[in-house]
Amino acid sequence: MHEVPPPTSTSTPAPAPGPSSSAVPAEPLSHGLKQRHLTMLGLGGVIGAGLFVGSGAGIAVAGPAIVVSYLIAGALAMLVMRMLGEMSAAMPASGSFSVHAERALGRWAGFSVGWLYWFLLVVVLAVEATAAAQIAHGWVPGIEPWAWVLLFMVVFTAANLTAVKNFGEFEFWFASLKVGAIIVFLVLGLLAVFGWLPDTDPVGMTNLTGQGGFLPNGWGGVVSGVLTVVFAFGGLEVVTIAAAETDDPARAVGRAVRSAVVRILFFYVGSMLVIVTVLPWTAQQAGLSPYVKVLDAIGVPSAGQIMNIVVFVALLSALNANLYGSSRMIFSLAERGEAPRGLLKVSGGGSRESTGGVPRRAVLASVAFGFVSVLLNLLWPDTVFLYMLNSVGAVLLFVWALIAASQLRLRARLEQEAPEALSLRMWCFPYLTWVTLAGLFGVLLLMLTDEAARPQVLWSAGATALVLLVAVGRQWRERRGSTVADR
Repeated sequence: MHEVPPPTSTSTPAPAPGPSSSAVPAEPLSHGLKQRHLTMLGLGGVIGAGLFVGSGAGIAVAGPAIVVSYLIAGALAMLVMRMLGEMSAAMPASGSFSVHAERALGRWAGFSVGWLYWFLLVVVLAVEATAAAQIAHGWVPGIEPWAWVLLFMVVFTAANLTAVKNFGEFEFWFASLKVGAIIVFLVLGLLAVFGWLPDTDPVGMTNLTGQGGFLPNGWGGVVSGVLTVVFAFGGLEVVTIAAAETDDPARAVGRAVRSAVVRILFFYVGSMLVIVTVLPWTAQQAGLSPYVKVLDAIGVPSAGQIMNIVVFVALLSALNANLYGSSRMIFSLAERGEAPRGLLKVSGGGSRESTGGVPRRAVLASVAFGFVSVLLNLLWPDTVFLYMLNSVGAVLLFVWALIAASQLRLRARLEQEAPEALSLRMWCFPYLTWVTLAGLFGVLLLMLTDEAARPQVLWSAGATALVLLVAVGRQWRERRGSTVADR
């Protein structure tokens, strides 16, 4: 294990492993992100098509108890983010949990989780670009979907190449629109429940207790709902990656994590509660937005087009965030000697905050693989790309598990060597950390028993095993080289 380049911040530096010849000095990244950018990134990063459209599948299997499914999945995500926030506040770095895993468990862990997360982001990027292109093609049929994909990729590549503040501004306004849409939806839904909208009668609790009751499919339906919705919380991790590019990373990530997890639970659980209260759960179906169904039911004109716009913005927001997160992750890997050193080149400029400090080669490397993923999705969506998508289907759970394992090791070390760096602490340590690990492995086991989810676990396990083999092989080769040199 080798030393990670210390972050540029005013926070107390965290203890790090000893130095290694493979450590690569890198130019500093920009500090162009503001607290408002980070806060809205935390709020909007996980509010996407998974919530606006994918939640219909969860309601179809769990009924009104989807609220409980979201509470369970959200609690897991909240605990993981609290752990990640603790480590990121104590030792902010552009590689975030990859750096933490390396410091806690060894180079193999940092290498593995970093490359797996990068692969996850660039593959999912293709799904988002393609879905956004399909919506745009519906509005302007004269332009083919591939042309829309090309346009989106070029625009967001340019935004990420010029300055980090451009990424921050895009995400700020995208997230603001999504958050605003959910708030308006919650207000309209509550008015409908109480019959305060024109030409409406109070709905009451009838839909929560009718059509089979609150648990129409029993607790098995709740568990199936968890498997359906847990991945909707993926994306919160980008907040801790972005925190390294603020003026005060330790303070910024602490504030962003504290505000994001609670508000996101409110938006997710609140939305689901409104949906299953206003309409019978049997009215929902997979593939159709439950938000559109509710807005249609309460008489909002052009509800479908309104939600199409919101989903379109959500997809572009996720595309932008994934491109940013993947570029910073591969930059951090290069910084630690785990990726080609050529990716360390950082742009210059008269003002580092406004024009410099951008890892342009890392951005281009990420977008290049993103283009490959998009091409595979357009040409072979049911074969080659489907295998790629399955290979990252459960990677998020592996990443979360490594975050928890890293926190177990680093918290004990920090309490002994730098307790003043623990400005944000995990609740009930270490008990809730162990509960989280048990919950994550429980979800993986349940996915193995689910016929639809099993291929994702198996393909993701295969991809993880392959990356681990490469990591262990690299470490063994370096040790062997050191031994030969010593002779």
